[in-house]
Amino acid sequence: MARPDPARGGSGDAPTSPSLLARPLDFISEDHLRERQICAIIDGLANAASLDRWAAMTVLRFLNEELNVHLRDEAEDLFPLLMQRCTAEDSIDGAIGRISADQALAMRLLPRMRRVLARCLDRGSDLSGGDRDLLIRFGNHVRRHLVAENAILLPIARARLTAGDLRMLSARMRSRRGLPPLTEGPDAE
Repeated sequence: MARPDPARGGSGDAPTSPSLLARPLDFISEDHLRERQICAIIDGLANAASLDRWAAMTVLRFLNEELNVHLRDEAEDLFPLLMQRCTAEDSIDGAIGRISADQALAMRLLPRMRRVLARCLDRGSDLSGGDRDLLIRFGNHVRRHLVAENAILLPIARARLTAGDLRMLSARMRSRRGLPPLTEGPDAE
């Protein structure tokens, strides 16, 4: 599997820059780009003739260090804010319900994903047919909720969330990552 060129940006092998936390919706959007890139790496792993250790380590690192924090940003902060700010015609309840269901399905596969990748890395073994199926199913669930988040939730969030909401969202996301609060409010979106 060819490795992305880090000089071009968006390589998928580095977390989203904390500098974007001042604009929390932009940060979430970049996290979504990263998730799509990780899905592409997962596809490459599932289709490769032999295990690509770099790819397996990249995915495992993402699963262990970033995914849960991102999901908490959404479930604990973004989704509740949207529920407060949206009007009935936004139909946000249904969209959040569908996204949450796909996230839950992906999260049920997460422990097996971690075990499979760790086992292959530890033993130097290739993925079995069942392992490949697991990776494909996981990637498909992640992609489905990303499509809905990018097409529905983020545009509505940009329209409905207030400057105060964005400051609070930024502060909570920074805190979740162990970063100090901003001394100035985040940029208006």
